[in-house]
Amino acid sequence: MEIAMLGPVEVRGKDGSLLPVAGERLRTLVVLLALEAGRNVSADRLIDGVWGAEPPAGAGNALQALVSRLRRAAPGLVVEATPNGYRLVIEPDRVDAHRFTRLAVADPAKALELWRGELDFPDVARPEAAHLESLHLAARRARLAGEMAHRDVVPELEALVAAHPLDEPLAVLLIRALRRAGNRGRALAVFEDTRRRLADGLGVDPSAELAALHRDLLREQHGPGNLPAEVSSFVGREADVRAVSALLGAHRLVTLTGPGGSGKTRLSVEVGARLAGSSWLVELAPVRDPAELPQAVLTALDLRVQVVISRPGQGPAAETLPPLARLREAVAGREMLLILDNCEHLVEAAAEVADVLLRAAPGLRVLVTSREPLGLPGEWLFPVEPLGLPPADADPVTAAEAPAVRLLLDRASGLTLTRDNTPAVVRICRALDGIPLAIELAAARLRTLPVSVLADRLADRFRLLTGGSRAALPRHRTLRAVVDWSWDLLSEAERRRWRRLALLPGGADVTAVERVCGPDLDPLGSLVDKSLLVLGADGRYRMLETIREYGLERLAEAGEAEDGRRAIAAHLLAVAREAGPHLRGPDQLIWLRRLSEEHDNMHASIRAAIGAGDRATAVALGAALGWYWWLRGHRAEGTALYREMLAMPGEAERSDLALAFAYTALNGFEGLMSAADIRESLRRAEELAAGDRSAHPVLRLLPTLVTLASGDRGTDGFGGAEELLRDPDPWLRALARMFIEHIRLNFGEQTDEVEAGLLAALAGFRATGERWGTGFTLTALADLAAAHGDFARAVGWQREALALAEEVGTREEVPQLTVKLAHQLWLAGDADGARRLLGRAEEHAAGPETLAAVRHGQATLALAEGRPVEARELAVEALRLTADVPVAPQFRALACSTAALAEGATGDLARAAELHREALLVASGTRDSPVIATVLAAGADLAVRRGDPVRAAFLLGAADSVRGTRDRSDPEADRLEREARAVLGATGFESAYRRAAGITMDTALPAGVEFGPA
Repeated sequence: MEIAMLGPVEVRGKDGSLLPVAGERLRTLVVLLALEAGRNVSADRLIDGVWGAEPPAGAGNALQALVSRLRRAAPGLVVEATPNGYRLVIEPDRVDAHRFTRLAVADPAKALELWRGELDFPDVARPEAAHLESLHLAARRARLAGEMAHRDVVPELEALVAAHPLDEPLAVLLIRALRRAGNRGRALAVFEDTRRRLADGLGVDPSAELAALHRDLLREQHGPGNLPAEVSSFVGREADVRAVSALLGAHRLVTLTGPGGSGKTRLSVEVGARLAGSSWLVELAPVRDPAELPQAVLTALDLRVQVVISRPGQGPAAETLPPLARLREAVAGREMLLILDNCEHLVEAAAEVADVLLRAAPGLRVLVTSREPLGLPGEWLFPVEPLGLPPADADPVTAAEAPAVRLLLDRASGLTLTRDNTPAVVRICRALDGIPLAIELAAARLRTLPVSVLADRLADRFRLLTGGSRAALPRHRTLRAVVDWSWDLLSEAERRRWRRLALLPGGADVTAVERVCGPDLDPLGSLVDKSLLVLGADGRYRMLETIREYGLERLAEAGEAEDGRRAIAAHLLAVAREAGPHLRGPDQLIWLRRLSEEHDNMHASIRAAIGAGDRATAVALGAALGWYWWLRGHRAEGTALYREMLAMPGEAERSDLALAFAYTALNGFEGLMSAADIRESLRRAEELAAGDRSAHPVLRLLPTLVTLASGDRGTDGFGGAEELLRDPDPWLRALARMFIEHIRLNFGEQTDEVEAGLLAALAGFRATGERWGTGFTLTALADLAAAHGDFARAVGWQREALALAEEVGTREEVPQLTVKLAHQLWLAGDADGARRLLGRAEEHAAGPETLAAVRHGQATLALAEGRPVEARELAVEALRLTADVPVAPQFRALACSTAALAEGATGDLARAAELHREALLVASGTRDSPVIATVLAAGADLAVRRGDPVRAAFLLGAADSVRGTRDRSDPEADRLEREARAVLGATGFESAYRRAAGITMDTALPAGVEFGPA
């Protein structure tokens, strides 16, 4: 729930919908409770706020009735009674006023986005309203101060000053904005108006800040500076210019850090050009001797003639000062910005000069560009990040908005985005990490190479990107020279860290660094300071891809590649094996996150092992990661890697091989492998695991999986799963119970035992704290409840199942559960909720399989609501999206069946017949009775439309026979039964219906072909 009170009072539900909070008294109650979110509000204050000076008789009862009315209007809003009042149970951040208060100082621009209009607070809350309005004004001031560097804020400030004539900070901002715009006369007039208003209205003089600004205006003399006139446009850094300008407004020493080629120099020049006063650029790259640095600054300031100072008491003789002293004397009385550019090779000398000058010259500000900080007190760092990148699958419109793409298009004359070349342009910008220099070098190469060819060859980026400007510094003419410059400045210990960490594309935490590189962490900190590593908020150290590729080259040169590969594989294998048991217990989410952080590293390590012919390491990692791949939805990736590693020659641990074959089959169940290949993988796993099942529960599950995959139910009827009910592992016992009940459902055994068994499995999974099994069991219970017609119960269980799947991150299951929940919401009478849920699912759909699931759900809903043309379009798209990607056969069968219903509803019975036939063929191979039954029941629609109610009744009977009962969650079946009965009468219908009583999964296909859509 959300409460918005910075404007018209609104209460928003969990799905974002507005809840009806009508009437002044109800809105006042919401405001007073929300202002004290999570805290007690006395009844007296509430009564005073709602009724003012004329409370009703029995005010306490009236207040209680008003609270009850609020609870009915907003059911999700929890209002608790306290001994002397009421308390709104809600996190303060769910109330926009509290979020605004927190953000007003930390992020004024974001805070202002929450403000929607005039406050509608009762008189009793006027102090709170005044406080919020004061914060609102302060946030507007802060935002305008930050935006002053890049846009004209004078009109907005003039309006604010007129509205708040005694607000000195606003007057100061307006004067500064006018000064920046070159309107010094108007700035002086604003000062005079403000001085007069303060004297007349408050009887006070201007503040010291306002008076100092007035003096600056009177004596201000702008020096010429020496900033170069740029010949190319400035792209993608406007926000950085504003941020750095704001920093320089508050601090006297600001250092721009970042890797070579990130655009530090250009940013510093743009900032200097937009600041008032003189700005001087000192290029330090050519300076090699630290002792020459002061003279270089003197030269840049055009002070090459020695300054001769006559000291009192020394007579006519003069003392010639050393360069640093002369420099200090020269800047002591000046107001200016000094830009010390490219300091990384002279850090200590640059720090000394900056320190001396800042202490000597109060009017001096220093902007430094360096690959590492100066390390001075009062230094503010601004990391110059790479340019923003487009999403990997961006279309031309989205790609064109990304700063990295804008720079490439600006520098590559004649290149325009099209649907055909956008993927290649996006690949170039992403491969080059958004580093401006690298992108400019790529743009130069596009004069001689097609964009698709360049994108394909960026693995050899250091050889390709060599066409820099001849006017640039030598180290900026090629991509290799840029990185060489950083490499040359490092110690051997720092270089070794760089080489080793380049093997980790997903970055590393401190533990990984210590295991792979050794316990000394000083070189690690140095690499961060020198912008070669980035320490993220998650505590992981990462490299830009260009930096990493360079490190890999140096690793190979040093002959350390194999040693590094083995060290990293050993570390990752230890992490994966430690995680294994936790993935089946209460700490599942913690360890899923841990493995997700290492996902790219794990993938790269397996690939490296395969490339090195190290089957033992590849298989060991695959065996340790199988359940993680399953839970997180990396099933296609896992299946492909298993096939490669298992096809390799060489030895591997027998238990690792058994697990790898078992997980190959499990991950392949999603339509990634044929039934024959799955059976063969399970057979190999069973063969390898014989006599050694104690180590892992999946190995103890193998006999059941092998038996069921063969089509045999085993001696206990459940593939041997009953024996697992006595296993010492509680997770495996719960899994076995769930297996047994799913087998019953799959074979059409709809008995009372099924629900009891599923509830027992649910209790077992809840006891272990494992979320995937809990959610999987909940969705089975939800489907069962819906099939029995208990839709409210189904919705409750399905909601929890979906929430758990989202927590776990099972990508393949979330869209399916979302569609199921939407369907069950619709059955429960909440059509709007169903549509909203499908709409949200569409917004977050990732990949064709996910979007296909959403389209299938939307098509089903459209059919049920009598929109056949829309249903047909959606169903056709669902089939198109999955035409070339592997999906579970169950989904394919149901998608074909829904498409057949839509074709029939729009009149194309021939196409409907084709789709019904395909649906039945696919469904028959799934050994899944609910799916087969759904397809058979759908075939009755075609029979009705062809005027054959006898066939329709038979197919409805066949569906119920295969499933074991009527599915009350299938509204189409109910409709078809009504239509067939209307023609046949009760006796005729029952006769045709009962003829199908003996049909099973094994006989469904011939029965469906004979009597169904064919």
